[in-house]
Amino acid sequence: MKKLLLGTLAIGMVAITGCEKQRGCTEPNAINFDVAAEENDGSCRYEEDNNSNTDQDSTGTNNGGTDTTNNGSSSGEAKTCQEIEFTWNDVTNPTTGRTWMDRNLGASQVATSSTDSLAYGDLYQWGRGSDGHECRNSDTTSVLSEGDNPEHGDFIINNNSLWDWRSPQNDSLWQGVDGINNPCPTGYRLPTEKEWEEEVESWTSEDHNGAYGSVLKLPMAGFRSVSNGSLNSVGTYGYYWTSTVSGTNARRLDFGSSGAYVATGYRAVGLSVRCLKD
Repeated sequence: MKKLLLGTLAIGMVAITGCEKQRGCTEPNAINFDVAAEENDGSCRYEEDNNSNTDQDSTGTNNGGTDTTNNGSSSGEAKTCQEIEFTWNDVTNPTTGRTWMDRNLGASQVATSSTDSLAYGDLYQWGRGSDGHECRNSDTTSVLSEGDNPEHGDFIINNNSLWDWRSPQNDSLWQGVDGINNPCPTGYRLPTEKEWEEEVESWTSEDHNGAYGSVLKLPMAGFRSVSNGSLNSVGTYGYYWTSTVSGTNARRLDFGSSGAYVATGYRAVGLSVRCLKD
């Protein structure tokens, strides 16, 4: 069992490939904005209609935390959002030969089901380190960061055309084990788009059942909204970051009951991170 004391991911859909159109709320300002939806079904709800949306999960009680960003040196030590020691084991996919953490970054345990809240873990904005923003109940701010380290633990919301937490953008974040702001422990990194695609191809089915049935036991941890920081799709969809840049956006793995695929999304959204051993 390996251990790390970790510090403390609004979602935007830009493009979906390899999947038939899905209906849902397509309004970015809605609290139930569905990144996987391409056609609006009229179900959008807004802040005044929200009845404590954040009660859907029990992860995260600390709005602070210690920066454990890995910039090519040691990953450091701090507490998880639940104020507990983060431990994990390595698991290897016999088909791809790749070795991964057996749980999401910040999770309390390996998933016992697709909807195991203790296995959801934290939600990171693309390219940010473990500074506290990844906690599911961290405070929000609309002030964009001018640098790679915002120097606070707030989740940065953004409703402009770039949908990023940083201005100007930096495409060099999260690139490899020694990458800037790599949130994974020393020796681990974010997977690339291709690496996620090859994992999906090894599943028994390309959907949430295949995701959980795989050696990775991936849960549907939902996402955090780019427009207001609310939690959405918890227990119904899984969204996992890649390190791959796509124009002003970044690529991510999406899966639910209707399919699994790699898509393009806004960098300021909050998504799950599963670390890959380098």
